[in-house]
Amino acid sequence: MENRGVLIGSIVFVFAAFILMIVGLVYESYKAKKQRELVASIVTEHKPVVAVAPRDFSMYKIVMGEDGREMVQIPEGPFTMGSQEGDPDEAPEHQVYLRTFYMDKKEVTQGDYERYVKMTKRGKPFVPVFEDDQSKILKPDLPAMGISWADAEAYCKWAGKRLPTEAEWEKAARGESKRRYPWGDEFGAGHANVDGDEDGVKYLAPPGSFESGRSQYGLYDMTGNVAEWVADTYDEHYYKKAPYRDPPGPEDGQHKVIRGGSWRETQHNARLAKRFQAKMWRTDSTIGIRCAKDPEEEPQGQRGKS
Repeated sequence: MENRGVLIGSIVFVFAAFILMIVGLVYESYKAKKQRELVASIVTEHKPVVAVAPRDFSMYKIVMGEDGREMVQIPEGPFTMGSQEGDPDEAPEHQVYLRTFYMDKKEVTQGDYERYVKMTKRGKPFVPVFEDDQSKILKPDLPAMGISWADAEAYCKWAGKRLPTEAEWEKAARGESKRRYPWGDEFGAGHANVDGDEDGVKYLAPPGSFESGRSQYGLYDMTGNVAEWVADTYDEHYYKKAPYRDPPGPEDGQHKVIRGGSWRETQHNARLAKRFQAKMWRTDSTIGIRCAKDPEEEPQGQRGKS
């Protein structure tokens, strides 16, 4: 009788265990189904790609330089130069009045510079130390770089132009407002080629690649890509004593000014008010050229274009 009770108990136990196993499997299946439904119901949020509304730059006259490159007229008038929120050499924020001048619409490319080298028999740019395959930054459609200040000055002179002053560069990039970047106060992905992968470019980009990053006057790449030599000698305190009209820059100094940040710079260091300095002989994969021109030297063939 006792053995019969044990047998019945064993049967009940096995049956109950089987039922529990079935219930467990059904429950796990139900949980998995609900989880799949929940995952399927979640809408992954992506930051929307901001469509760039077409901007009209036709009010700013375009002329063709002697090197066959477009230049934009920067109109006469005042603008705010410098910043109270940046490095000490960016202060004081001050008003500057500039006469009309012209500025290259895009940075000088390696193809442009190679043509200059062939025509003048001048030495080729010194290819700087670069941590990756140099062929990735040596292409005709990429910005000219590896060029000293003297080389940049010589190129502009050959093209019937000159290097811009520091004040001219900043006005062409900033316009008449106090904006931090050519397009406004907020950085945002897709406006310029700076450090990081958000802009989709690891090293250099062909000049003119960032339509949404154009300045008030329609200039490309005034922030990022390559920084650009300007005519001025560097003086940390120059803003405190600079004249109101057409400041020419200091007369003496050991370094020249570089503006515009580059593909290696952070967003903070790509601000328009940021000032860099370097020895005249420095060559680097981050420094390039953009030329300016006085109106009295204006070339023939004026035309309107945006």
